[in-house]
Amino acid sequence: MENVAIIGASMTQFGQRDGWVLDLLAEAGTACLDDAGVSPDAVDHLYVSNMASGEFEGQTGVVNALAHDLAAMPAYTARIDQTSSSGGAGVKHAWQSVASGASDMTLLVGGEKMTHRSTAEATDVIASLTHPVEYKHGVTLPSFAGLTARLYLDTYDAPRESLGKVAVKNHRHGVDNPHAQFQKEVDLETVLESPIVADPLRLYDFCPITDGSAALMFCPESVAKEYTDDYVVISGIGGATDTHVVHERADPTTMRGVVESSQIAYDMADMGPDDVDVAELHDMFTILEFLQSEDLGFFEKGKGWKAVEEGRTERGGDLPINTSGGLKSKGHPLGASGVAQVYEIYQQLLGDAGKRQVDAQTGLACNVGGFGNCVITTLMEAN
Repeated sequence: MENVAIIGASMTQFGQRDGWVLDLLAEAGTACLDDAGVSPDAVDHLYVSNMASGEFEGQTGVVNALAHDLAAMPAYTARIDQTSSSGGAGVKHAWQSVASGASDMTLLVGGEKMTHRSTAEATDVIASLTHPVEYKHGVTLPSFAGLTARLYLDTYDAPRESLGKVAVKNHRHGVDNPHAQFQKEVDLETVLESPIVADPLRLYDFCPITDGSAALMFCPESVAKEYTDDYVVISGIGGATDTHVVHERADPTTMRGVVESSQIAYDMADMGPDDVDVAELHDMFTILEFLQSEDLGFFEKGKGWKAVEEGRTERGGDLPINTSGGLKSKGHPLGASGVAQVYEIYQQLLGDAGKRQVDAQTGLACNVGGFGNCVITTLMEAN
């Protein structure tokens, strides 16, 4: 099986955007084609990662419309929906289309348009991904986050301030990301005194509702060399699921989907956690950064909070996490988030991350659906 390379990438401004999801997808798709230097008619497969265009906008068939708008006919098209990990699932589908030999050029565009709906409406759309048994009791993802955060703090004797420091760090990283929704720092006092959402988590422990899109161009490494000397290779990728009903898990502070998907990726790449130089994790809530960093093997179980306290996950630390600002600062347009994570790693590995740049040859992106219901982990290396 030939190595799969990424030869182009793009990301729109995240935040409150005019237009509809198709406008955002076309913006990112056009920019990615330009970045890769690929003609639209050279695209064999076109995938769109999107969770809920129908629910948010009453708009379906977006991938076929996008093929028309990009002049990418007659490419094969498919929409990829895996809830909030739709972007990561799209990465896996795009990788698979090239690795299998079915496509020599695959364009993936992820996007979501959400801000035109109220917070209550958007929350309800997102909550629909929970199990019906839980949903009928009014359970939402923020409530899962609050319950798990309380369990984690009590089990591992972690101070409440450690969660706040995740938000402070990621906002500080986001200042240098021109595409981030929030490009401003926050102090710990502001985080700890913000309104309670799901005790012990407060407003600044949650990512915002966001519009945005991101895109990636995939091809075999042999084809990549025909286009550019600057590309990255996907060295490992894995996907896994956990119990859909969260209370059925033996330990809610362990995300088995993260454990299993990362092991698949590590084995494929013949690597381990110590080989990763930079990581983008799915910090929809601050507690998720602790859980993922431990379940990916970066830190011992119950010690992720200490790594944050010690500054190890800062840009100047030994394992920078969420140099983009993460979902917390960058924003979380559901279908785009996993694609944007890979975009950030791509930029870092090529040395194109500007003020966010760290020293990295290998990067990891972990995209989580629901509350760990489904997970995709991607390992990437500079060529």
